[in-house]
Amino acid sequence: MFKGSMPALVTPFKDGAVDFDTLKRLVEWHIEQGSHALVPVGTTGESPTLTHAEHEAVVQCVVQQVAGRIPVIAGAGSNNTAEAVRFIQFAERVGANGALVVTPYYNKPTQAGLIAHFTMLHDCCNLPIIIYNIPGRSAVDMSPATMGELAKLPRIVGVKDATGDLDRVCSQRLTCGPDFLQISGEDATAHGFNAQGGIGCISVTANVAPKLCSELQEATLAGDYAKALSIQDRLMPLHHAIFAEPGVCGAKYGLARLGLCSDDVRPPLMPLTEETRARVDAGLRHAGLLN
Repeated sequence: MFKGSMPALVTPFKDGAVDFDTLKRLVEWHIEQGSHALVPVGTTGESPTLTHAEHEAVVQCVVQQVAGRIPVIAGAGSNNTAEAVRFIQFAERVGANGALVVTPYYNKPTQAGLIAHFTMLHDCCNLPIIIYNIPGRSAVDMSPATMGELAKLPRIVGVKDATGDLDRVCSQRLTCGPDFLQISGEDATAHGFNAQGGIGCISVTANVAPKLCSELQEATLAGDYAKALSIQDRLMPLHHAIFAEPGVCGAKYGLARLGLCSDDVRPPLMPLTEETRARVDAGLRHAGLLN
């Protein structure tokens, strides 16, 4: 259903507004570079600072530009269940192929609250739903047991796991079954994640290095982990540099250096420091993406 390299798309800005022309060009570039799916308006798409209207317009733009060539997994998360219902129903209405839903942040629901939240989203639409478990940002961690309960619902199809704990992949295989889609949410461990049973990565670095990230994923899915490791060796300095500050800032700066997008971000995010810019430049050169 969903597998391989799936860039968590940045949302480009121009003069403070969403730059839809650049967004369309990025979609075309990602398809040409071999990305296997696109994920608009996740955290890397600056969903926290987009208005509801902008959020929906970005999803619709990406779906229309992709035109069925690869899957579109729309960001549809919120810590307000009613708001998440709105986003996921909109994504279904405009033709997205799936929805990425983060565990509700800040209000710290119990495991029972997580089951209630995701069950309501499951029941409100017909889209396949990928759980996004990122306790470092949401302050709540969905346990493998809870995920196993949700996996019994037919449209809860997988997880984007950003715990950084490779043991989780095996634990979740036990509770959710081997057909539950396990997708990495951490670029630096994506190679090892797939060795444990994963089938892809919703990636920040793939914004900047889509071809290399696609080739890495294809190598792991073919069982060629030696080839994948050689690609990961090229990418590791870039992974580290992009995440030295908030990942979207690093990704947008990298895109700016490649002439593809401005590095504008919305407050409270800020442009990269000079030190981190130098690290991203070095990472791009190490990967062979910048002279």
